[in-house]
Amino acid sequence: MKSSKALFISDLHLQAGAPKTIAAFQKFLEKKATQAEQLYILGDLFEYWVGDDDMDSEAVQVIVGAIRQVSDKGTAVFWIPGNRDLLTGRKFLRTIGAKALPELAIVEFGNKKLMLAHGDAQCTDDINYMRFRKRTHNPIVRFLFLALPLSKRRKIITGYRQESKKANESKPADIMDVNTSVIADLFSQTGASVMIHGHTHRPGRHICTTEKGECIRLVLSDWSLDGDTPRGDWIEIGMDHEIIRHSVLEL
Repeated sequence: MKSSKALFISDLHLQAGAPKTIAAFQKFLEKKATQAEQLYILGDLFEYWVGDDDMDSEAVQVIVGAIRQVSDKGTAVFWIPGNRDLLTGRKFLRTIGAKALPELAIVEFGNKKLMLAHGDAQCTDDINYMRFRKRTHNPIVRFLFLALPLSKRRKIITGYRQESKKANESKPADIMDVNTSVIADLFSQTGASVMIHGHTHRPGRHICTTEKGECIRLVLSDWSLDGDTPRGDWIEIGMDHEIIRHSVLEL
């Protein structure tokens, strides 16, 4: 019998160069995700993804295999891609045994209606990023990129990551956060009372006041167990529908 209704994670940025973070994720899946009815992965599980034809590395095999074990044990796995793993496709979803959700998904637990998102689409003050996001979400652009040789795609992604890091260092911090007016509008449009997202790496609990009352926005942390400041969290909905935040350092 499962002990949790649902778990939510985001922004693990898994890669071969972060073995402690991968190990923590494996422990989380084994100890926590297998005991939940549902697992929601809200984007940027990987540091980057150049296509489903690049799944042969040892690190990726370990990660996708661990998720598959969770789904094989009866936990329903749901996937919303982030800006780093936007190019995950059907092969990836079949491999991990997951179901894709729209980039803004609505789910219900008891009397709670939740909005789920990666979070980058709501960072509308970052005009340059929103322009870039529009291009990368264009199906034609995706098709043409995936038609390139694998080595070429890796080179392009590596170059973009370097440019993005440099650009973010010079941006005001507030424009890389979600726009609160956009969030309020989404609460009003969907009728949800809770939103869970990642992307910003600014974990917290925020109150949003709408004409229907107060709504709660929960922001997930990124995960990093290989750096100087170990961090990472997940959000749980218990069998009693209580919402609880946990630290990966508890594992």
